[in-house]
Amino acid sequence: MLVVVAAGAALGAAIGLSGATLEGDPSALAHVSLGALGGKLVSATAATSSGDQIPLVVDGDKLTPKTKVAPGEQIMVSATVQRPSSLGWALGKTRELSTTVTAPISTVSNHWLTVQPGQTVKATFDQPVERATAHTATGQTKQLAMEGPSTTVSLGTHASAGTVQLANAPRAWEKMGTPTTVSWFPASAHPVVVADPTANSQLAPSQPLRLTFSKTVKQTLGSQRPTVSPAGNGRWSVPNSHTLLYKTTGGGFGLGTKVTVSLPKSVNVATASGVSGTATDQLTWTVPPGSLERLQQLLAQDGYLPLSFTEDTPVAHTRAAEAAAAVNAPKGHFSWRYENTPPELKALWDEGQANTITRGAVMMFQNEHGLTVDGEAGADVWNDLIADTVSGKKKTDGYSYVYVHRAVPQKLTLWHNGKVVLTSPGNTGIPAAPTELGSFPVFEHIPITTMSGTNPDGSKYNDPGIKWVSYFNGGDALHTFDRASFGTPQSLGCVELPEASAAKVYPYTPIGTIVTIEDSSPSAA
Repeated sequence: MLVVVAAGAALGAAIGLSGATLEGDPSALAHVSLGALGGKLVSATAATSSGDQIPLVVDGDKLTPKTKVAPGEQIMVSATVQRPSSLGWALGKTRELSTTVTAPISTVSNHWLTVQPGQTVKATFDQPVERATAHTATGQTKQLAMEGPSTTVSLGTHASAGTVQLANAPRAWEKMGTPTTVSWFPASAHPVVVADPTANSQLAPSQPLRLTFSKTVKQTLGSQRPTVSPAGNGRWSVPNSHTLLYKTTGGGFGLGTKVTVSLPKSVNVATASGVSGTATDQLTWTVPPGSLERLQQLLAQDGYLPLSFTEDTPVAHTRAAEAAAAVNAPKGHFSWRYENTPPELKALWDEGQANTITRGAVMMFQNEHGLTVDGEAGADVWNDLIADTVSGKKKTDGYSYVYVHRAVPQKLTLWHNGKVVLTSPGNTGIPAAPTELGSFPVFEHIPITTMSGTNPDGSKYNDPGIKWVSYFNGGDALHTFDRASFGTPQSLGCVELPEASAAKVYPYTPIGTIVTIEDSSPSAA
């Protein structure tokens, strides 16, 4: 009986020494703890919660993933332990262990730093990390130097203010975690703002305005929000406690406009060397004007030029895309819309350069859209031009051109959509008041008027009832006039036409139509 009791006691003692546990590890993924008679680890596996297998490296009692896993990933670990033969007969040859380990996550302790001039920018974490990277606003990624696990990482010496996206991995076997924003500001008596894009710089039409403050938005501005002028059809949001973000809708800010943000309270503005000398409650940006090249492209596409334009890569028909393309014109090619375009008209075209054809097209567009007709493509022209392009609205009544030669017999030719509509004798200016050579857009178009002025001899004239008048250069105009003959210099600079001819020309010469006065004979069209 004593032998049996002794044997039982010995077995109980052996069982007590055969313990085995599987649990998370401070550096590895997990480790196996074995008692004196716990046996030996023979295999181990790991898998994500979705069942994806994770290969392991077994080093003694430590289990480490061969491939990197994401911070926060839940990992199920299993291990098989082989018992000693002295216990295997009683307890089984092997023992299965399992546990669930969450890959550690380390977070930044302070996202908003105040840094003295020349001071190293340092970020801190709530637990040690083994690796860290910084992603700058310019798209650069920098691996930060670290000597072993640490709760502090140096971002180096930077400009007085800045922002990086900081990512980390608490363990060497983890992937880099989701980047988080770290911003630093120079020391100042007032709250400091970092503007993106930088204040007093250029702003793309649909580019968001981001204002990041050294103190919270509420501490800095209270409950009020900045006022934006022009509004740009946008609104403010608060992506985090220190940041205001203004996003526009549609086409955003007008091309060539000055954008001003008025703050409820004054702040210091961070600069490359520190902070602005005095606090301010206004920040400004300039939206670049639309490019002349894109202006020509859209005028062609919308039917205001005798040319067509095809984009190599089509621009999306949205206001935002067209506004961006207005600043950075896409590649493509122009082509003449009509095979028999007069060479006089072709000679006026210069792609990407200011020219009479473009000016006339802008004037015609302005007149048709109820805008001030000055031939300059300001913000209102761009706004309506982009709106027409997005909606697919086009000018459909074709393109007209008038050319007059002064050599006797003097003659006017009206060309429209590839055809000569009319040729007519006409009278240009006498030697004392010649009709100026050149090409000019029509700037005034009236069916009947009174013409008055001073003759070369100093006498006055006043001619009522002059019909079908298209002014193109100062006081020079196409119009009807009662003469006994036509085809010789008889006017005071205008191009006089028989009434039937003038009546036919008039509908083809709205504001913006190009009139060329030349000495040579007209080209056959």
